[in-house]
Amino acid sequence: MFLETIVVGPLQVNCYLVGCEQSREAAVIDPGDEVERILDQLQRHGYRPTLIINTHEHFDHVSGNQALHSASGASIVTHPMAAAEITQISSRALLWGMRAEDSPPPDRTVTEGDEIQIGESITLKVLETPGHSLGSITLVGDGAAFVGDLIFAGSIGRTDFPGGDYDTLIGAVREKIFPLGDEVVLYSGHGPATTVGRERATNPFFV
Repeated sequence: MFLETIVVGPLQVNCYLVGCEQSREAAVIDPGDEVERILDQLQRHGYRPTLIINTHEHFDHVSGNQALHSASGASIVTHPMAAAEITQISSRALLWGMRAEDSPPPDRTVTEGDEIQIGESITLKVLETPGHSLGSITLVGDGAAFVGDLIFAGSIGRTDFPGGDYDTLIGAVREKIFPLGDEVVLYSGHGPATTVGRERATNPFFV
């Protein structure tokens, strides 16, 4: 599996490029901004974007959807609870004094247990992991979990936004993320990667 992280936008979002080495097809997880950089990196490595996957509906993670979809024709994938919200992110961004382009509606919505196929060799399983937002999902495959803003190295996502709930988030981590196994690498929406084992043992919200 090809995997590269690009940190994009003023809120320093981790955008992940996940590619199938056989078909050279790739998914772009959370294209929050700087779409030209994303496309340049994909081209440099010889990958073609066929999927845009949003871990949740917040504008800093989806504001590149429109430009990337227009440039590549890649299909947009979200949770149903994020589907309407991503088409209205320009107004949300203004509340933060920022600009964002509304996303097209998703081409596909996914829920708990669904699988997303990338090319010939990569399958990501969908887990519903709300708490930071209503439409938050985690994507699990090949020893990795892309968790969005659910959990970070040494911290957790904010729960004071609309749709957020602290107890729901804590429950999602304990019930969905920790059972994945200590060796699984967690790729968060911001900051460095970590592991399930490290967060289980040291994250102050769980010890």
